[in-house]
Amino acid sequence: MATTRSAPLLKHLLARLNPARSVTYMPRPGDGTPRAVTLIPGDGIGPLVTGAVEQVMDAMHAPVYFEKYEVYGDMKAVPAEVLDSIRKNKVCLKGGLATPMGGGVSSLNVQLRKELDLYASLVNCFNLPGLPTRHENVDIVVIRENTEGEYSGLEHEVVPGVVESLKVITKFCSERIAKYAFEYAYLNNRKKVTAVHKANIMKLADGLFLESCREVATRYPGIKYNEIIVDNCCMQLVSKPEQFDVMVTPNLYGNLVANTAAGIAGGTGVMPGGNVGADHAVFEQGASAGNVGNEKVVEQQKANPVALLLSSAMMLRHLQFPAFADRLETAVKKVILEGKYRTKDLGGTSTTQEVVEAVINALD
Repeated sequence: MATTRSAPLLKHLLARLNPARSVTYMPRPGDGTPRAVTLIPGDGIGPLVTGAVEQVMDAMHAPVYFEKYEVYGDMKAVPAEVLDSIRKNKVCLKGGLATPMGGGVSSLNVQLRKELDLYASLVNCFNLPGLPTRHENVDIVVIRENTEGEYSGLEHEVVPGVVESLKVITKFCSERIAKYAFEYAYLNNRKKVTAVHKANIMKLADGLFLESCREVATRYPGIKYNEIIVDNCCMQLVSKPEQFDVMVTPNLYGNLVANTAAGIAGGTGVMPGGNVGADHAVFEQGASAGNVGNEKVVEQQKANPVALLLSSAMMLRHLQFPAFADRLETAVKKVILEGKYRTKDLGGTSTTQEVVEAVINALD
């Protein structure tokens, strides 16, 4: 969120002047000069969809340029020069990084979040006009704590056949993510924040998370606050998703809730997102890219670029280039509405490149 006392007021004034426009996620000086962005194409479909973003950015003459680094999920660690680049540029755009199952190999996605303290994961799940779904009026923002909980990585084998895995919840991180959620709701004219938990069973850990959310909620009397147990939350999501607005969650629950909400609103291929900290932001596909390693999709060049294109629009707005962000979002939504160019996951037969060219043609 904001790093100075005046930044929240500035964002509030901008939101009031144009309430329909999303606000910058972390305000930075908007002097209009081109900005360097670290680019990680990643694994599987990653190079396809990041390549799509590069083409569209070039076509619209967006004031950004990319510093590209090859990073793969089977690496032991994120290379130091990549972390240095992100720390210097403050902003990164990345494709999916595959995480090996088991074997003690840690996730590079988690490494990035911890190294850069990207404490807030934000996924926006909403209906796109022209894309039929079972439910209408879905517009959910899932804000997930990104640095602790079940993803702390604290596991060990006590004796052969017995593994102990620690879930860590702290008041500091719980208050920080709760404040981010309420600030986001306030600045974007959202009406309600729902805390997702399992405090009926995990009374101390999730109890601390709930206690922190309740304390922060008292500072925002204009925003309705409620709580829901995670299993009931999943049932309510698939039956009446329109009841949710902003949702704030611990780490693991947020992963499940965001992917469920994405599936309801049209699939992971169209949902934008990002991971944000006090100083850095990494924008990527919002929900888990289930076909990161889908060889058939890669071979046929039919990965859906919409999610990362919308994430890159979030990035442009974050960099204080709102006119470029609006132009890109409008073009993507126009292509979806017309329905002529869609990849297989949206019921079409188009290739990634055909969708990209349609978006470029729609820019004007």
